[in-house]
Amino acid sequence: MRAVASRVTRAAVRVDGEVVGEIDEPGLLVLLGVGSADTADTAATMARKLYELRVLRDERSCAETGAPLLVVSQFTLYGQTRKGRRPSWSAAAPPESAEPLVDAVVADLRARGARVATGVFRATMEVESVNDGPFTVLVEI
Repeated sequence: MRAVASRVTRAAVRVDGEVVGEIDEPGLLVLLGVGSADTADTAATMARKLYELRVLRDERSCAETGAPLLVVSQFTLYGQTRKGRRPSWSAAAPPESAEPLVDAVVADLRARGARVATGVFRATMEVESVNDGPFTVLVEI
């Protein structure tokens, strides 16, 4: 599982022009990709890592501050670009496997007490964010 976690002052995701997920205070925008070998255990580990990641101001985490997260599925994080000009998606999990694992990350975050907004799986989304720093890290499990 891979995530790009950006510290933001605010972020939103729209589908067909309507806001479907939004955080309007400092927190994390998480673009989340699921690989073909990922499992429920991987999802639980990713949720814990994201919630406890000390990348907010003063090296604090969402767990410490109560900062919200906006989680957006992003299969393109598994695009392989070493050969040719067209990315290969063979390392990404198929949608029927990926969606339950994205849902599991969100559910685990919420079970930990996190405030979580989301995008819509498999939808064409517009993601808007105001990066803070900018500060962005790649998290791989």
